[in-house]
Amino acid sequence: MSLRYAVLAALLEGEASGYELSKSFDVSFANFWPATPQQLYRELERLAQDGLVEARFVQQERRPNKRMFTLTEAGREDLRAFAAEPPRRPTAVRDELLIKLQAMEDPETTRALIEERMSWARGKLDRYARVRDRLLDGRTEDEFLRESDRVGPYLTLLRGISFEEENLRWCERVLAVLQQRVAAG
Repeated sequence: MSLRYAVLAALLEGEASGYELSKSFDVSFANFWPATPQQLYRELERLAQDGLVEARFVQQERRPNKRMFTLTEAGREDLRAFAAEPPRRPTAVRDELLIKLQAMEDPETTRALIEERMSWARGKLDRYARVRDRLLDGRTEDEFLRESDRVGPYLTLLRGISFEEENLRWCERVLAVLQQRVAAG
């Protein structure tokens, strides 16, 4: 999959500037499809050239002018066709920390790396909780699911939460194994 479909999916939420899209990516997509602001701006240009998004200029008084992007009908059709296809390949884990663990020699250094990963996971879970609260907007999950036009953002949020909870469980297990190794040592 290319960044193209992640950008089109983000624009389902409505018109956005490149800056707003970048902030949205940090919250909604970063766990499963990270992108830098530069990558997003390049992709928006390609999508506009392909007729999948439209851009309009907004003049601002005390700030630089900005471009606002919206999906075109061709963009919606392209995204619908993509969404109907099965994924091309299964999920693959690419994690620098796992390479470091594979090469581990010093349990204390490894412990520090694992504790840092736990801190990151807790931070993401806190951020996801705020996103969940904003999405639900005071409603229960059942009310949200009944009333919402789109549940995709909620489903991907649930996956992000589950991923970080699993990261924490795995980190706790790694720390227990390291402790066992030191005690046996």
